[in-house]
Amino acid sequence: MDCEGNRVFLALVIFALALALVMFRPKPFNEATAAALGAALMLATNVISPVQALQVLQANANVLLFFLGLMLVSAVSDRAGVFEWTAAGAVKLARGSGPALLLIVFALGAVITAFFSNDATALVLTPIVYMLVTRFKLNPLPFVFACAFIANTASVLLPVSNPVNLLPVDRFGISLGEYLRFLLLPSVLVIALNIGLFAFIFRKQLSTSFHNVESSNFSIKVDSFFVFVCCGLALTAAGYVVTSVYRLPLSIPALAGAVILVSGSIGFGRFSLAQMTRGISWSIFLFIFSLALLVQGVENVGLTDAFGRALADLPSRVGALGAIVSTAFLTAFGSNLINNWSMMMVSVSSLGASNGAPPADHSLVYASILGADLGPNIAIVGSLSSMLWLMLLRRRGLDIHPLQYLKLGLIVTPPLLFVGALGLYVSSLIWG
Repeated sequence: MDCEGNRVFLALVIFALALALVMFRPKPFNEATAAALGAALMLATNVISPVQALQVLQANANVLLFFLGLMLVSAVSDRAGVFEWTAAGAVKLARGSGPALLLIVFALGAVITAFFSNDATALVLTPIVYMLVTRFKLNPLPFVFACAFIANTASVLLPVSNPVNLLPVDRFGISLGEYLRFLLLPSVLVIALNIGLFAFIFRKQLSTSFHNVESSNFSIKVDSFFVFVCCGLALTAAGYVVTSVYRLPLSIPALAGAVILVSGSIGFGRFSLAQMTRGISWSIFLFIFSLALLVQGVENVGLTDAFGRALADLPSRVGALGAIVSTAFLTAFGSNLINNWSMMMVSVSSLGASNGAPPADHSLVYASILGADLGPNIAIVGSLSSMLWLMLLRRRGLDIHPLQYLKLGLIVTPPLLFVGALGLYVSSLIWG
């Protein structure tokens, strides 16, 4: 084996080792330290240079700052009782019915994801749902899993529903109208199927009713601080939509909203520096950066390019439906190996012509979006929203093992991908 072959083999072994440690978490490792070990080995073996590490940090600064701002916004909102107020409304609507509460969780998740991204759903919805299941002593699994899955499933709805969607939209100049023509039908189908599958899989856990209580049973204090936080959230949401439309960094409204809310809450005497520090999951930053370094390592030795060529070549040997299905499944598979952000980069590169135009069959671009958005419902490492969801739950005392997520994902995700691909095929027949 020559030097280049040794380098490829070394990068692959380090990457596989890091992923195995992330998945199984043998003591004393957690996801962040496992990924950090892999990244350190990539640097120590010169698969990645220190200069490249700084470039990766710079390239991911927007994502890291976005999460920082969103976590602070979430912490202040929690302090003001916004989550508890939302939980009270959900309970009132559910009227003591477990299936109804699950449907409400899915509906809230779909709306938040559609307009504020899947990462926002993980940060905002997870604390609300966790509060409900602990308050009423419900089996938490159907409801917390619904938060994670709908964050990915509903991220197909709009270009701004998932940051990875913006990669092909920007590269191929896809308009909102064209996006909706191809992906609105698949989006509705996969969301409906996701709800139906959860209702069936968790039917026994959902059969237990709970005491219906009115909003007054929750310790909610709707005062001037609560109103201030709600106004701050509205401004943050508006800024988020504006920056998404104009394709500006998403960290801008997240950080601006955090500054407004944290400053105001300190002025009200309701938020301290210690509480602000506790509201941030610091390990997610180490995890994101380390994961980006791992992906850079496998990119350096050409592994992602090889996967991209395989993705581009295989669909050309099958029919239209087969091309859509295979592209969606291959992108989903790759998303669980190298994270959906990196996989979408590979897909965009492999599907783009030399002039930057999409392939003659535009449906392959949308099939890649389906795979990159739905694929992370298989494994937690597939998307940042799933990893953030896991860490938020652990901070609240609910430890869900990645293998639990994997088992559920292997049952739910393949039908979602297939039905979504069928919906895309129908849309492509209608709209060409």
